[in-house]
Amino acid sequence: MKPFWLAFSVLLVVALACAPLPETPGVVTVTPLQPSTETPVTAPLPQGEAIALQAGYGYRGSFYEIYFTDPFRPASQKQEGGIDVPLARAIDEARISVEVAVYSMSLNSIRDALLNAHRRGVQVRIVMESDNLDRPVPRLLAEKGIPLLGDRREGLMHNKFVIIDRSEVWTGSMNFTNSGAYEDNNNLVRIRSAQVAENYLTEFEEMFEEDFFGPDTLPNTPYPQLTLQGVPVEIYFSPDDGVAARIVRLLREARASIYFLAYSLTADDFGDLLRQKAQEGLRVFGVMEEEQVKSNRGGEFETLQQAGLNVFLDGNPGQMHHKVIIIDEKIVITGSYNFSASAERKNDENVMIFFDEQIARQYLAEFERVFARAQRR
Repeated sequence: MKPFWLAFSVLLVVALACAPLPETPGVVTVTPLQPSTETPVTAPLPQGEAIALQAGYGYRGSFYEIYFTDPFRPASQKQEGGIDVPLARAIDEARISVEVAVYSMSLNSIRDALLNAHRRGVQVRIVMESDNLDRPVPRLLAEKGIPLLGDRREGLMHNKFVIIDRSEVWTGSMNFTNSGAYEDNNNLVRIRSAQVAENYLTEFEEMFEEDFFGPDTLPNTPYPQLTLQGVPVEIYFSPDDGVAARIVRLLREARASIYFLAYSLTADDFGDLLRQKAQEGLRVFGVMEEEQVKSNRGGEFETLQQAGLNVFLDGNPGQMHHKVIIIDEKIVITGSYNFSASAERKNDENVMIFFDEQIARQYLAEFERVFARAQRR
């Protein structure tokens, strides 16, 4: 055979070998997603007034303040100048009442602010998780005459919120502990609104006055959907308000991106939707708390990674304690609610949802900070 035809025959054989095989009828071929190392967030940096903190980040808007811890700043090692400081200052300014629903409390700044408010004649009332009532700070507050009520239930009183003068609310993922304010990744939101305060006061009164916790609580939030300075806001409490169903609906409606910071993610329907949205071509990025991933049974981390999603373990020696989902860079879900069956069915939790690009930018900036330190594996 002449050299030309020999070369042509070899090329033809190689081409046929590399050609794709015809698809088998009835079989759908799914291309596995490939994890990306790109910078996840496309939104511009936050705008608006920054709030200076020694240990953390703060932003101020028309009706809100948003704070994030920063465990890696030198001041955090000294446990000073953190996001507990503006909360303590707000309690110091209270004139009528302070209601606190918190899972745990050890911060001296909050202890002192509550004691000072009580001495000024401000009505101070506290609801806590019973397992944590016997710790030094709650014991001291009770000894000084501040009424505290434990949940005394199998589920957790897992809320973290403060109502001041029935006109503003502080809430988020942060327990009022030294580790919560200085070692862990957490967020804290201040909302000035009498209607929002009424929502939270209604929930507080159910627990403190009526002794309703967990599944006993009632779906009676006065203003579950409202608008503040043109920003739609939704407020939900579990187990009574169907939080999971609302989050699932928002995830299903996502069109461009989903970013999440999850201390715990064990809800199958959330995991299924994240995988589905990634297969549809949405940008899906997440960071999860390493300790929880390794200790939880039935968690979604491994299945999300096996599906090729950009989901990583956190890089903080403390806890990555956020419970945040950001959808399409304009919707923020935050609060005390872990993405788990216990949060939905047994625990007392609260969730706040903002529909606003400016607020989303603050949370996207925090996502970038946490993501930058996440473990790539």
